Amino acid sequence: MRFFFLLIFLFGSLNCTSQTQTELNTNAVETTPDKILIVYLTRTKNTKAVAEMIEAKVGGTLLSLELETPYPEDYEAIVAQVAEENETGTLPPLKTEVDLSQYETIFVGFPTWGMQLPPPVKTFLNENDLSGKTVIPFNTNAGYGVGSSFETVNKLCPESNILEGYATRGGIERDGVLFVMEGEKEMEVSKEVNDWLNSLGF
Repeated sequence: MRFFFLLIFLFGSLNCTSQTQTELNTNAVETTPDKILIVYLTRTKNTKAVAEMIEAKVGGTLLSLELETPYPEDYEAIVAQVAEENETGTLPPLKTEVDLSQYETIFVGFPTWGMQLPPPVKTFLNENDLSGKTVIPFNTNAGYGVGSSFETVNKLCPESNILEGYATRGGIERDGVLFVMEGEKEMEVSKEVNDWLNSLGF
């Protein structure tokens, strides 16, 4: 009788193990590095640093979004310009161009500006058809979070498979705190990014 129950226990354990492996495989992002694009907008280089951490883990092509007419260097001036663009719905023209046909997975990185998705990223998502592609947002912010930015990515990519995003605290340009992704902070964020990507199946 003990042997009978042991067999049932072993069979049940194997069954559970098999199911877990199947679930993990289902969640995995099945793609190759040449099918991955990591596009990002950066000002203080913190978002760029996170983009490079992603590239180190999954491979892919890094692409920085650049404007035809760059934003002013002065912090107050850029805040005023972005506020006006958000209010009027202005989409600043991009100098950056890319053929997305070869990519299946698009990481989209950006800082939080005015608790919203930055206008240049809105331009990119409006001008490029990401239908049927996997879109993965990532963000750096001054400590106030992503605001409505992830929600806006969802709205602008209605036909995309959007996965869970990642956000971390970066610099605080208003206070003169610019690039912070170095030393212990870099190691901390790198571990978080690695764990996040693992959770997505990379």
